[in-house]
Amino acid sequence: MTARRGGLAGIAIGLAAGLAFGIGGVFVKPLLESGWSPGVAVLARISIAAVLLAVPGLLALKGDLRPLWRAKWTILLYGTVAVAGVQFFFYASLQRIPVSMTLLIEYLAPIALVLLAWVRTRRLPQPVVLGGSVLALAGLVLVIGPGGGGLDVLGLAFAALAMIGVCVYYAVGESAAEQVPPVTLIAAGFVVGALALALAGLTGLLPMRVEFGEVAFLGAEVPWFVPLLAVGVVSTAFAYTAGIASIRMLGARLSSFLGLSEVVFAAIAGWILLGEVLGPLQILGGLLILGGIVCVKLERADPPGAPAVELGAEPVPVTASTPAIASASHATDPERAA
Repeated sequence: MTARRGGLAGIAIGLAAGLAFGIGGVFVKPLLESGWSPGVAVLARISIAAVLLAVPGLLALKGDLRPLWRAKWTILLYGTVAVAGVQFFFYASLQRIPVSMTLLIEYLAPIALVLLAWVRTRRLPQPVVLGGSVLALAGLVLVIGPGGGGLDVLGLAFAALAMIGVCVYYAVGESAAEQVPPVTLIAAGFVVGALALALAGLTGLLPMRVEFGEVAFLGAEVPWFVPLLAVGVVSTAFAYTAGIASIRMLGARLSSFLGLSEVVFAAIAGWILLGEVLGPLQILGGLLILGGIVCVKLERADPPGAPAVELGAEPVPVTASTPAIASASHATDPERAA
């Protein structure tokens, strides 16, 4: 697969999405510190975004609801796996393994997409893509830092499921354009995701705890709904919308590597706004991630009439194909939840 060339506009939008997702932790942290459970914070932010995007989503259909019904399985996949599933399994993993290990596994999604494209097309990725993957993985390890403590098999499995959800986010974001307008997909996906998370809360699978009152936010005492609205508007509604726009302009592969900028922006936001100082290794890691993104962007398009690649007994025609999960052909909140 060769990513579509969306130019600087697509890259700028992708980085804007990464920034919006990355600062979400700054918005959510005051709520968590005041007694909110992660589950209810995620449910609230997704519900706010669903309300904000409901009208634009309906307007994009131009009064014709039939595409919404025809895309029902795609929307169900996106909402349950790419929205609710990522959040649920992320926090389920946090209960069993260190947060750094959970993040590291979840953010392996871009490399997983490269491997999936390799398996799906039986074509070795270009060396520049492989090199970019190695650089991005090394940078990710440095930014997040090595995790301490024991590892739990079930916790690792939960983190892997969250990573699969992120893959679905990118795959569906690229493939669903033929079925339903992007803003409609996001709005409907948020509704489905909110319902799924609410059900998980009602059944006790996802702890729900909330505390009302003032919270410390960016150096001031503000009502609880101020950071909640900020994360719902900026780090959810805008972030997902910009993310889908970037995917459509650049393709899933390059957009997924741009999504790693969320880790860098989160570290910078924590440094500037929360006083969480960055060390030299984290700065180096950020540079390596950026280097990996540049390498993937340098991937060459396949020339017309390229010969087939011989793998085994059958010649495989070289075609530009989209990396996707077979069942998806959704996904924030990368840690889109905090």
